[in-house]
Order: sequence, then C-alpha cells, then structure tokens
Amino acid sequence: MNNVGALLRPVAWKLHQRRDISSWLAKWFPRAPAKSVVALKTPIKVELVEGKTYRWCVCGRSKKQPFCDGSHFFQRTGLSPLKFKAQKTRTVALCTCKATKKPPYCDGTHRSERVQKAEVGSPL
Repeated sequence: MNNVGALLRPVAWKLHQRRDISSWLAKWFPRAPAKSVVALKTPIKVELVEGKTYRWCVCGRSKKQPFCDGSHFFQRTGLSPLKFKAQKTRTVALCTCKATKKPPYCDGTHRSERVQKAEVGSPL
C-alpha cells in the first residue's frame, strides 16, 4: 500500500507543474485576442514584388506599418500577422485602419465615420 502512494506523488507533481506552465503561456498567449487598433486613418501605398511573401500587421501596433515588426507578440495581443504572397509586381494600397473587409488591401473603410472618429492607437 505504501508503494502506491509513492507512485502517485510524481504524477500529481507533474500535473501541478503543467498548470504552472499553462498559466505562464496564458500570460503570453491569451485565449481571447486583443482587438486591432487603428494605426493610421489612411492607407499606405506600397510596391509588391511578384512571388515575395509579406506579413501584414493585423494588430495595428507595428512601427513598420503596414507590415509586421513583431509588436503583436511583445505586447501579448494574441493576434498574428496576415502572411500573403504577391501574385504580380504592382503598387497597391494596404489598409492601416485595420477595419478593411478585404485584408490586407484597403477597401475604403477608413473613410467611414466610425474610423474617422476613432483615435489613432485605439481599438474600433
């Protein structure tokens, strides 16, 4: 009977250790992602090169708008950049208000009253 208790203790310890790890992960990777914030109220025109892969900032916190600089990770937003590949070389307008219905491309949503009333750096 004493051997059974000794066998169960390491298992219980491992379960407790997992809880500590999951709480640490929850701090860095929240279950409910933060809302995107308005980076700018106008789109940015950029030249995309055919075949090149880009990472468009979804969170709005990047200092290299409209592209991701990793701010989503360090500010623990739970959001990830949108990775896309340019189909052909051309100049396009990429969204910076983060409210477009056609990410990463601007669809004119930045002209809406809702976006224009919002402060830069605040969620919509």
